[in-house]
Amino acid sequence: MGSRWQDTSAPRGDDYDARWRKLAAEGRSIHGEADLVASLLGASGGTRVLDAGCGTGRVAIELAARGFSVIGMDLDAQMLSAARAKAPQLTWIEADLSEASAHLDTDFDAVVMAGNVMIFVERGSEGRVVEQLAGRLVPGGLLVAGFQLSTGRLTLDRYDDHATAAGLELVDRWATWEREPFRGGDYAVSAHAKRG
Repeated sequence: MGSRWQDTSAPRGDDYDARWRKLAAEGRSIHGEADLVASLLGASGGTRVLDAGCGTGRVAIELAARGFSVIGMDLDAQMLSAARAKAPQLTWIEADLSEASAHLDTDFDAVVMAGNVMIFVERGSEGRVVEQLAGRLVPGGLLVAGFQLSTGRLTLDRYDDHATAAGLELVDRWATWEREPFRGGDYAVSAHAKRG
């Protein structure tokens, strides 16, 4: 199906990673997504995570280093090539998230979509993406997604509608991966749990 990400001129592979290396060199935390997912799973004891839209693997690799069993999935071959080079021991799947179930044979305690995955999937496929990922969650499993909120893109109301239709319910929402309270604004991190 493709994605809007592939239509951008955003940096790929090592060029993409250079931003994160620079932030780390400046002493900035670059693992807020992994911190949040690890914290959320700590209460349930869950260990299986799908990094959906994993890019170059920053979040997946960090979660694996913390002892989680992680699979990364992305449609961008160049980004996955960088992920494989950094962590060849992990499973990296090149696939469209709107067809995720066809490429997976396990269920997960959490699916994480860091960055802006939901606003880069093919327009009109957002509901299918959420449905596919929710279908791979264990009962009580979490779909955790953060994305930019700007005019003309996916709204939180629409995202919540997709989540509800996929059998998920909102557990919490923050303005950042560091759990700053959400009071509106241009970015949101949402945690939805699978009912049942």
